[in-house]
Amino acid sequence: MSSAVHEGRGTETSRVEPSSASILHADLDAFYASVEQRDNPSFRGKPVIVGGGVVLAASYEAKACGVKTAMGGSAARRLCPDAIVVSPRMHAYTEASKAVFEIFNDTTPLVEGISVDEAFLDVRGLWRIAGSPIDIATRLRARVKADVGLNITVGVARTKFLAKVASGVGKPDGLLVVPPARELEFLHPLPVQALWGVGKVTTEKLHRVGLFTVGDVADLSEERLVALVGAAAGHKLHSLAHNIDRRRVTTGKRRSSMGSQRAMGRRPKTHAEIEAELRGIVDRVTRRLRAADRVGRTVVVRFRFDDYTRATRSHTLTEATADTAPIMKASLDILDAMEATIERKGLTLIGLSVANLQNADAVQMTLPFADLSALDQAVDHVRDKFGTNSISRAVNVGKDQGYAVPMLPDR
Repeated sequence: MSSAVHEGRGTETSRVEPSSASILHADLDAFYASVEQRDNPSFRGKPVIVGGGVVLAASYEAKACGVKTAMGGSAARRLCPDAIVVSPRMHAYTEASKAVFEIFNDTTPLVEGISVDEAFLDVRGLWRIAGSPIDIATRLRARVKADVGLNITVGVARTKFLAKVASGVGKPDGLLVVPPARELEFLHPLPVQALWGVGKVTTEKLHRVGLFTVGDVADLSEERLVALVGAAAGHKLHSLAHNIDRRRVTTGKRRSSMGSQRAMGRRPKTHAEIEAELRGIVDRVTRRLRAADRVGRTVVVRFRFDDYTRATRSHTLTEATADTAPIMKASLDILDAMEATIERKGLTLIGLSVANLQNADAVQMTLPFADLSALDQAVDHVRDKFGTNSISRAVNVGKDQGYAVPMLPDR
């Protein structure tokens, strides 16, 4: 480990002077699988896979065998034949997440949830009452372990970007602090994939021109990066490679989009089967919009194919809505346009999000929010009274509707 960082395990602590490295990124380790190991002591130290048809989560013991999230269940079992495969218990994960976020919010009022198992915390100004950022991070990790029974890794740095990178490098069960004076010493030796937004396609582009580390990217001019990966990505990568990230930890920020997705495995699927899955996803997302009093204009459908490539298609509606009908039509139109590609490449995942969200009461709509279609109102009423799975479309009757994945509250 580079001397540019302080690394701790367990409850180790260190006294330091106050510094501007005061943003924490806290990330639970292998969250779903860790909850299973916590609740069943016989699973501890053994490879655990959550999910049968598709891997939703894998313990570090299973990851050591090559098992990855979103991998097909049969492929995962070939890689790790001794793995313990368990069905997801979403209620248990939701309760664990709530308990951890209570600790986050008790640590500092500046908490920005990213997902159910990770958050940014700003601990500036807490020196006199709570000690240094390292002290705070150490106590946070100890409390999560003692009160919730889970390991959590914390990265501490001056920027949100670098704090998240630090937590990734510090996993599992680590505390890693990047002092401001040694930021680039820590960052530049890391692979280009450490930069946000650098996936498989961008990695290949960068590798083709001899860029393998963040330092390699930092040495390239911004103009050259823009020419290589496009304007938006080029400007972003140039900034991040120099640890320029001016975003602050933000609380109370409402979602700019809401979405859901469904992993579908690698077996062949008919267009009708895929359409049925998408209809179910649209129903879930639009119900969440209405429950949160939110409306949106942009419908985005995401596809992942058998060769692990991805595609995203979007359509902007004429007005913001939470009504199922227009969002359904836009989604199905996108699916129809992608039919030939899906037939050629196969489909393993489909997802939907509605973006450009606004508060319903702040938008002037032809169809007032309070007067949504009678069908939407009736369906919402039944589900509120008897549960989410109490009613479904005819095409999905008797089918596995997937799991209600834990999410942060829709705000």
